[in-house]
Amino acid sequence: MRVALYLQDAHPIREAMDLAAYAESRGFEAVWQAESRLVREATVPMAAMAATTEHIKLGSGVVDCWSRNPARLAATFSTLDDLAPGRMILGIGAWWDPLAQKVGITRSKPLTVMREIVTAVRALLANEHVTMHGEYVHLDGVELDYVYQERRAKDVPIYIGATGMKMMELTGEIADGVVLNYLVSPRYNAQAMAALATGARRAGRSVDDLDRPQLIVCSLDHDRQRALDAARMMITQYLGQQPHIMKASGVPAELLDEISQVLTWPATHEQVEAASKLVPDDIVQMLAAAGTPDECKAQVQRYIDEGCTCPILYPLGDDARAMIDAFATA
Repeated sequence: MRVALYLQDAHPIREAMDLAAYAESRGFEAVWQAESRLVREATVPMAAMAATTEHIKLGSGVVDCWSRNPARLAATFSTLDDLAPGRMILGIGAWWDPLAQKVGITRSKPLTVMREIVTAVRALLANEHVTMHGEYVHLDGVELDYVYQERRAKDVPIYIGATGMKMMELTGEIADGVVLNYLVSPRYNAQAMAALATGARRAGRSVDDLDRPQLIVCSLDHDRQRALDAARMMITQYLGQQPHIMKASGVPAELLDEISQVLTWPATHEQVEAASKLVPDDIVQMLAAAGTPDECKAQVQRYIDEGCTCPILYPLGDDARAMIDAFATA
């Protein structure tokens, strides 16, 4: 089975470097580094992990499409490819509100912006001379301006972190892969596959031509209750922040209403703790791989059965190596 590791900021970067090397030794094919909030930028730890591994792939999971000029974004991933040729994956997403609003970004026409950014970055990485006068992207005779190094196309596939179905269709049309979101149910994947297929048909291909790794929260512990409770806290916060996705995953509207009455934005730890008492075990296990090692493996398999090509496991708890060992292929 293909399997990958997902890291946010729970581990110091040097520890993350050790985890990446350990995942590589245990047969994992990739490490994906988060950049969802204003905590840890993705490309610096990707470079650090690339420098201390040999063959594992490194993906951004995901950078946003607003805060980096596409020429600078292409130059950044070209530089990463210089460090680890053929091992970098550009995962890019449309970010989310209210965070984007709080830093002065208006997410206007995200589908148009994503199409233009992906088109421009791919052309630049392919060593093309790019002129584009779009609604968002404006490039006038731009290329990656190598001075001393070999001029070559960079092998950096572009994956879109899509959640909504319109972005999923666009991904099927223009991307090399999709990064499917976490804290959704296997049932949600059926909608995603249909939307990806719709987009893929526009480009004269099928959904099987698209790689489909998926972020999956994995709370694994031989103490089943401890594993469930760790996942429950994270899921509770997400229930309050992304109720539309939770509804699409099959979470009852009554539970979402109850949660919304307890949580504000941003939610305090006390609010999340209080709201978590409303979330039953079956909802936890529907939205995450949580419980004993066997239970976690069974839930991951459900995502694979519904179209995920490579689970990207997000370890909760203190012992990430135990989760890596449970899913090791080497």
